[in-house]
Amino acid sequence: MESTSLRIRSFEQLPSPMEFESLIESSNSPAVFKGCVNDWKAFSKWKPSNGGLDYLLERVGSCVVEAMLSKSAPVFYGDLRSHERVALPFSDFIGFCKLRLQNAEDGAGSSFELESHGITESDSVDGCLTNDGVAQQIYLAQVPILHVESEDKVQLETLREDINTPVFLKEKVLASVNLWMNSAQARSSTHYDPHHNLLCLVSGCKRVLLWPPSASPMLYPMPIFGESSNHSLLAVENPDLLVYPRAKCLMEYSQKIILHAGDALFIPEGWFHQVDSDDLTIAVNFWWPSNIMSGMSEHMDAYYLRRILKRLADKEMNEVLCKLSSSEIQNMKRHTCALPSSGEAGSSSGELNLACGRKGFKGRELEQKTKLNDLESHAIQALHELVSLVHDRISAADCGELVQSEPIRSSAVSAEVESKKATRTNSFCLEDDPAAKILWNLEASTLESVFLAMAFNFPRTLEALILHLLSPVAAEVLTRKFDELDHLTTKEDRNKFYQVFYGAFDDQFAAMDAILNGKESFSLQAFKNVLDKYLGVNFVGSSIPGIR
Repeated sequence: MESTSLRIRSFEQLPSPMEFESLIESSNSPAVFKGCVNDWKAFSKWKPSNGGLDYLLERVGSCVVEAMLSKSAPVFYGDLRSHERVALPFSDFIGFCKLRLQNAEDGAGSSFELESHGITESDSVDGCLTNDGVAQQIYLAQVPILHVESEDKVQLETLREDINTPVFLKEKVLASVNLWMNSAQARSSTHYDPHHNLLCLVSGCKRVLLWPPSASPMLYPMPIFGESSNHSLLAVENPDLLVYPRAKCLMEYSQKIILHAGDALFIPEGWFHQVDSDDLTIAVNFWWPSNIMSGMSEHMDAYYLRRILKRLADKEMNEVLCKLSSSEIQNMKRHTCALPSSGEAGSSSGELNLACGRKGFKGRELEQKTKLNDLESHAIQALHELVSLVHDRISAADCGELVQSEPIRSSAVSAEVESKKATRTNSFCLEDDPAAKILWNLEASTLESVFLAMAFNFPRTLEALILHLLSPVAAEVLTRKFDELDHLTTKEDRNKFYQVFYGAFDDQFAAMDAILNGKESFSLQAFKNVLDKYLGVNFVGSSIPGIR
């Protein structure tokens, strides 16, 4: 669920321009203003039940407007392939409305209502078109009353005299003012607008479902390179979860508001919304650019794009790692085989002291951390799991030489392992990534002790783990644990630890490369998921588990 700061607020009194900008617009959260348009001439003159249709016919009946025509009515999809724009005399549309009003008065009109779970595309095409079916396929959507950039597009300028710009918008530079009018019940499919929007209801009733921009991945927006990139691919009332699994929690992030005549709803830029309108509903909306977008210098676009993509990719990576936290460590396969006692390094104190001497350290604290008998129980358990994991993988690939006591060149190891694919964990599937789980569930200080013990007692096993079993997720986990450790230790202790850790490898640079390459591979995967989830740009076979 979204934080309370994003909840819809309702105001009985209209704010001042300063209050609106500082308290409402700046928070980028929706708000309802009760009675916002009660003082409009349109509020009293346009109501269909009170002679409003004749009034509109007299004022703009001779105008030709651009109407949306869709066979999927009463659902009107924004995708350009789902509807067409047709020229329509406004007088003809008023005729449709009068017919609808007459049918309603005679009891012959459509009695269905657009409930949040009640419409399917097949129903709308085949079942809802009555004898005035043509009228139901027509929706006056976004008919310009004012259009700053293209005055020639304005079709109903005369109606500007009947509406007032709300006081809190007086200082805004409006992009356009538009009429929205339907004769029969209609639904505008889920989409967002690139401008701030004030939707003012003159007559009728609208039910609006809203989602914050952060819910974009669950709504599956159309590809960013398409003509309808601000529209969702979903029928949100009944999404196919096999095709759109992220939509499972969609409604948990939604908010619903019912607008009555006189009300106005502020819909911030980027907020997805689906709008259901009753018969003979009339609305006017105001669009204006946000301060963020209007104040953004064009030469900064590339920089902000990189910053935003990086932030989303970081969030994506954190979501993956959170799944490691939520997975129960006891459900993992437990390895019960004993640690090798003499296969790689001697276990006696004398041999260990000799190892310490080879590494160039004399501190007893570091020496203490390398003694197997002095490790804490959970460190011993993790050490068992890591060593057993490597041994099992190597045994499965018939490459037992990777953990023998005699050192071998990493290049030879690489060539051997490369020829036997089973030794490497390429999968991003967390269920198949025990190394990442083991590392993630260790405190940084415990991981230090485990790696020191491996470096002195099982250097070839440590080498195999890092060079050949470290998945991209595990590499990301490892570098984060190293960052934690860096904050917990002094510079001197850090240098000692890394000297011992990397000193276990025949080729220290190969170890560094393996870790960094894995980390970057994980970041790349997260970036691909960001492009898919937020921009609709899909990469085949590029999913991080639990995210798609």
